[in-house]
Amino acid sequence: MSNREIIVENLVKQYGRDFRAVNDISFRVRSGEIFGFLGPNGAGKSTTVSMLTTLTVPTAGRATVGGFDVVSQAAEVRRIAGVALQEIGLDPLMKSMELLTIQAQMFGLNRKAAQARARELLELVKLTDVTDRRVGKYSGGMRRRLDLALALAHEPGILFLDEPTTGLDPASRRDIWTEVRRLNQQLGMTIFLTTQYLEEADELADRVAIITGGQIAVEGTPAELKASLGTESINVTFRSRDDAEAARRDLAGMADRVQTDRRTLRLYLNHAAQAVPVVVTRLAQNGLEPVSLTLTQPTLDDVFLQVTGQRLMNDAEPEAEVA
Repeated sequence: MSNREIIVENLVKQYGRDFRAVNDISFRVRSGEIFGFLGPNGAGKSTTVSMLTTLTVPTAGRATVGGFDVVSQAAEVRRIAGVALQEIGLDPLMKSMELLTIQAQMFGLNRKAAQARARELLELVKLTDVTDRRVGKYSGGMRRRLDLALALAHEPGILFLDEPTTGLDPASRRDIWTEVRRLNQQLGMTIFLTTQYLEEADELADRVAIITGGQIAVEGTPAELKASLGTESINVTFRSRDDAEAARRDLAGMADRVQTDRRTLRLYLNHAAQAVPVVVTRLAQNGLEPVSLTLTQPTLDDVFLQVTGQRLMNDAEPEAEVA
């Protein structure tokens, strides 16, 4: 297929009278691009994916996937797009070869061709050595890889991956990353990726959009978004949040921007390395003893923190405050 674009124009999804899960968003995913879609829980990521994959009808606005309208041409969208959602719906009593063969047959292949496609996919996702094992006995990483194979059964030109590596160990996550890159680079597949991991978006995505409160806050390449912060940061960690807050009051005047993230104070300023001795001296003068001090370049984590006021991965501790 030549058109592998995703175009979203003023898309809205409203529930009831008062709640808009997605509020007038617009963006364009180019053919052959990996597009990272980030946001905190409840920001509207999964609702957007549901609309783009025809599982939910938009309240207003328009979206096309591969040139097909997600409402009036939903069947065509399902034909040319693959989808791997957060919840893996695999029959635990079946085997991988059975599931993949059935999936390929549902998209029009005869049984012989479907079995050949299933074998090809099992090789692709490195599951050929467990074809005799029932899916219920698979590890989390194996189930994710099988789910990805099912999404690829009909050789889609566009692939939606909704948090494909959540809950996986680091080695399994890397395996998924390798396969996503291969699909994109070798097959030219457009990939729409939502993720809980900023490292994943930074590693894979050509461009990123961050959604918060149902609206897109920023969009650009990872490099552009990091450069938009404009400065390095001095990160000072203390033994308590009270110490971090005291340091924030003492040092705020010397930085372009200040953030406290639990027990860590971040000072954003140009030529940050040259300011380190001044920071250390001033902390000592005020009786504040840091546990550690590091100097870093801006990261996607910093961008996310600045845009949303919180970290992407939820923790039990309070979220960051932005000044």
